[in-house]
Amino acid sequence: MQVVVADTGPLNYLILIGLIDLLPKLFGTIIVPDAVRDELSSLGTPAAIRVWVADVPSWLEIRPNPIREYRDAPSILDQGERAAIALAIAAHADLIIMDDRDGVAFARSQGFAVTGTLGVLDLAARRGLIDLVEAFTRLKATSFHYRQGLLDSLLAKRKEDK
Repeated sequence: MQVVVADTGPLNYLILIGLIDLLPKLFGTIIVPDAVRDELSSLGTPAAIRVWVADVPSWLEIRPNPIREYRDAPSILDQGERAAIALAIAAHADLIIMDDRDGVAFARSQGFAVTGTLGVLDLAARRGLIDLVEAFTRLKATSFHYRQGLLDSLLAKRKEDK
């Protein structure tokens, strides 16, 4: 069974666009540290996310933050990112789901496979679970930061696959 750890960002955006249920379909159980749950339930988070995290589904496993966050992690990473990477190390994760560019770079430098919100949506589209154009349209209506060229590239690949 694949061990998958997630950071706050991808969960946040998948909840906002109504596609959070893709995660168990694609990966089974998702593990997050307490720090990620705390970020999802903070007062500055949209109400829909706070409601969702108040009654987490059975496929989301929340674990205590590792006793010592990964001390070699760049200080630019927030607590959720640091805790997610530390948990991935402790749990011997196969994959980290994370969007933050610095966090992704650091996780990859530690030997982890990493994908983000766009990667999750692309995988779901390849498996026929969603329409990628519709998902990207929803995502663009949020505060998600993206490069248009990357979206265009993913859409072109999906058209080629058809």
